[in-house]
Amino acid sequence: MNESLTRQLSRLVDQISTIVVGKRAQIEDAVACLLAGGHLLIEDVPGVGKTTLAHALSVSLGLDFRRVQFTADLMPSDLIGVSVFERAKDAFVFHQGPVFAQVLLADEINRAGPKTQSALLEAMEEQQVSVENETRALPQPFFVIATQNPSDQLGTYPLPESQLDRFLLRITLGYPDRQAERELLSGGDRRIAAQQLQPVLRPEELVLAQQQVLEVRVADTLLDYLQTLIAATRSGQWFREGISPRAGIAVLRAAKARALMAGRDYVAPDDVQAILPQAIAHRLVPVSGAGRGPVEQVRAMIEATPIP
Repeated sequence: MNESLTRQLSRLVDQISTIVVGKRAQIEDAVACLLAGGHLLIEDVPGVGKTTLAHALSVSLGLDFRRVQFTADLMPSDLIGVSVFERAKDAFVFHQGPVFAQVLLADEINRAGPKTQSALLEAMEEQQVSVENETRALPQPFFVIATQNPSDQLGTYPLPESQLDRFLLRITLGYPDRQAERELLSGGDRRIAAQQLQPVLRPEELVLAQQQVLEVRVADTLLDYLQTLIAATRSGQWFREGISPRAGIAVLRAAKARALMAGRDYVAPDDVQAILPQAIAHRLVPVSGAGRGPVEQVRAMIEATPIP
């Protein structure tokens, strides 16, 4: 295991924690999501640091960052780009949209209409976009961080299940505790501070780290444990419908990323347990009468499942 990389990843989390105060666990999840090559959904009320986290993460990794405010009238061309006729060249020239970035912050994603959601879905899944019968590759790495307001707020659309399934993890920041909020109140503007951060990892080092995630070992007994958890989601005891094989693969990738961050070259049951609620709760609906939300239901399922 590369100890230098482990120290760099720890420094990365430490640095972002100076900007997004009191949310180390959520920052670790965000970094694990990026290392696993997935996309991140942050669901919470406005003003708790969702945008600041995305900005601090991109600056700390030296990645090209773009932010798009999703609204009801946002069109796919506003996201992807458009061809404009240039008289000097006597031809149509394609002008790239904000999706051609390494980190795309889709702010308030559930305020946009279905057509725009569909355009973003292709970018997330295929790492490319289709414009005027031409396919254009997106930069690498390509990472979408989407923020979502609670569904009971005005002007929001529920995200389709197919799009929710493209997010590797969903996290919630929540309100800061008293000590963290005091630090925020007595400190300066966190967004300005985020702009002044120095990169901890270069983009090419991040790509190498993502490749190392794939090399993390998984024992057969660990796979047995994961399959037992997957089967539990499909048993009908906990959820209406279970997770798909793609979701199971996502859990394993995220668990490998957590192991790498911890300096291990193998996945432990703790890695799976720590990442499972964030990786599958947004894909599941608890059975009627459960009396718990999806995250709490996943945690109860973990408690009831024996470790091999």
